[in-house]
Amino acid sequence: MCTDLKNFREAIYTKHFTLTAECFLRPETNAEAIRLQADVLRESVDAVLLTDNQHGQLHMSVLAAARLMLDNGLDPVMQLSCRNRNRIVLLSDLLGAAALGVTSLLLVRGDRIPDGFEPRPKAVFDLKAKDLIATATTMSEDENLQPSPKFFIGGVVTAYSPKPGWVPNMLIEKVDAGLHFVVTHLCMDLQVLRDYMKHLIGNEMTRRIAVIVSTAILSSAEDALWLRKHRPNATIPDSLIERLAAASEPKMEGVAICSEQLAELATIPGVSGANIMASTDLSMIPVAISAAQLDGL
Repeated sequence: MCTDLKNFREAIYTKHFTLTAECFLRPETNAEAIRLQADVLRESVDAVLLTDNQHGQLHMSVLAAARLMLDNGLDPVMQLSCRNRNRIVLLSDLLGAAALGVTSLLLVRGDRIPDGFEPRPKAVFDLKAKDLIATATTMSEDENLQPSPKFFIGGVVTAYSPKPGWVPNMLIEKVDAGLHFVVTHLCMDLQVLRDYMKHLIGNEMTRRIAVIVSTAILSSAEDALWLRKHRPNATIPDSLIERLAAASEPKMEGVAICSEQLAELATIPGVSGANIMASTDLSMIPVAISAAQLDGL
């Protein structure tokens, strides 16, 4: 086990700009694949996000993947979806996470299974995301659990341009239930993001939670169009797709776009950090981070 471990919670509270990366969990992912991903990302990010059977894709238990990441020196942010589990299994996974040393959680409702997925699994939704957040909070405060898990609890939001006077009631309910941070769905339209953050600041939400913005390294215009169509609530402006289509080396153009976005995100009031996803090549994430020149933040 690696003992020189970065901590996501500490990074949120001590760094101006926190970085996470979304790791690949696929049907063929095994312990060695987890180790290789950790080796690529360890020196560049503060934590890794492990999604829970995203798009209905089968892969190893997210709890097992989180433990493997810990063993390889990276703090996992472990997603749990209400779509896939009833309340007994959700509670069991929370207890298992606490026992294995996993403290950062991303608790979500879960997106619908894409059309054409066969055999089609039955959605559960025994708990809502707010209920799961409240449950994890209660467990964190339960003196009968020794040691107390003290979970660092996150949720997801969609950045958009709200109307004047908008109040984020659903987010407020989740924060009241115990939310500590949110990760946005993919948002690469920074004007939309600026509008959204102004409303969160106006509603004093950034006093209560940290906001991590999801961005991506797009490998081509086709990749961007696929993400915009299939990734829930993804926002990728036409200007970026046109830029990728015109580039002689689209993959490197995607890295340049990501680095530019990271540098700008670090200047937006209320933004605590970025979550970076790469569709095909995780090794490009450290390249984009280095090019963004965030070392002084």
